[in-house]
Amino acid sequence: MNIKQKAGRYQRIYDQLKGLLEKPGNTLSKLATIVAVLHHKMDYFFWTGFYFLDNGELIAGPYQGPVACQLLAKDTGVCWAAISEQQSLIVPNVHEFPGHIACDSRSNSEIVVPLKNTEGKIIGVLDVDSKDLSAFDETDRAGLEKILSLLSINEIKVKF
Repeated sequence: MNIKQKAGRYQRIYDQLKGLLEKPGNTLSKLATIVAVLHHKMDYFFWTGFYFLDNGELIAGPYQGPVACQLLAKDTGVCWAAISEQQSLIVPNVHEFPGHIACDSRSNSEIVVPLKNTEGKIIGVLDVDSKDLSAFDETDRAGLEKILSLLSINEIKVKF
């Protein structure tokens, strides 16, 4: 898929999600909907999900794909790096990323986008892995950031 096709697909996903997320609903359900749509519309997405900050820990939220690491070791891996750097990160080859957390050895590249609350504070991340090397680019970053901008989240309570 070329850049123009990819940008068009992200726009169509954005439009679909905008309609779905405008309806009343629970934040967790909305996050699960985002994951489901992305995972099934982007054929190179191998693992798609959220991790939430909870009392200084990063724990798995709604996701699709193989079984996730339930808890990510503090200050290691791409997800924690995106939180520390407070920006989206694209990793062309996760096997070359210092401290990469290998939840599934079939993952070869990754993009992580911070999830912010209404005050702009990072409360988690959207994490997407691909089996392909160099699967993600600036078009993915822009598309995923735009999609997350649809959310208006005060807080996420992960314990029930």
